[in-house]
Amino acid sequence: MYNLSDANVIRRLLTDAGFSFKKSLGQNFLIDPSVCPEMAMSAAEQENDFALEIGPGVGVLTAELAKEFDKVVTVELDERLRPVLAKTLKDADNVEVVWGDAMKLPLADIIKQKSTSGTASVCANLPYYITSPIIMMLLESNLPIRDITVMVQKEAAERICAEVGTRAAGVLTVSVGYYAEPEILFEVPRTSFMPSPDVDSAVIKLKIRKEPPVNVANEKQFFSFVKAAFGQRRKTLQNSLSSLGGYAKTDIAEALEKADLRPDVRAEALNFDQLATLFNALYKIKAERNGK
Repeated sequence: MYNLSDANVIRRLLTDAGFSFKKSLGQNFLIDPSVCPEMAMSAAEQENDFALEIGPGVGVLTAELAKEFDKVVTVELDERLRPVLAKTLKDADNVEVVWGDAMKLPLADIIKQKSTSGTASVCANLPYYITSPIIMMLLESNLPIRDITVMVQKEAAERICAEVGTRAAGVLTVSVGYYAEPEILFEVPRTSFMPSPDVDSAVIKLKIRKEPPVNVANEKQFFSFVKAAFGQRRKTLQNSLSSLGGYAKTDIAEALEKADLRPDVRAEALNFDQLATLFNALYKIKAERNGK
């Protein structure tokens, strides 16, 4: 059994495997002995039959998940970690490593084949550069997952978990909040990693919603609307939506009036219900105009 909280042990394992960190992959391996057990226990709060991990690194979090879940499948992109994980996970007989890109693998099939309940808890320590794409892929793919427990950059955690309708909210806040209920569990200092990143981190949990918090006429167009609305934060919604969303200013003005919103309102001032109401009004106005 390896002490994966000891930086010297990890260095020896990596050196023996001829491994060197790749900046392009955003590799920072977690070594704090208190973080991974807490992450694993948080992930296993509801059901603990199956966990899907993305990016095991040297297997620190994987080993903790193996204690909490009946079965763990961990997905790793970097083939250079094969000899490392073969050593660190050799005693974890309920862990299976799948080699490949999580963005391209058939995750739904993996869950279906490996989970006795047909559902999964996702747990991951993600590279910062791919945090948003991975989270949105998991949410938008309609995978059979109950929740996502993930470590992200502290700033990203605060943005994701912000309340819609406040200055801290943005596109990611609305997009994640549409699919899940997010919360920050705890913060993780930069010294918890090897090598240490330049920023602190936080662990968040996203509990997948059974139903979206609002009803929108067209989901795909709603997210395009949100992206345009927040695309120029210093400008009014009227200007942002006309320049980035392709909406006619007359339509926007009419929709704002129907939604009982001021002409000079900005996206950050709108809560979920107001965003949905404005979008639905715009969608209806545009559909009626195009139908004439």
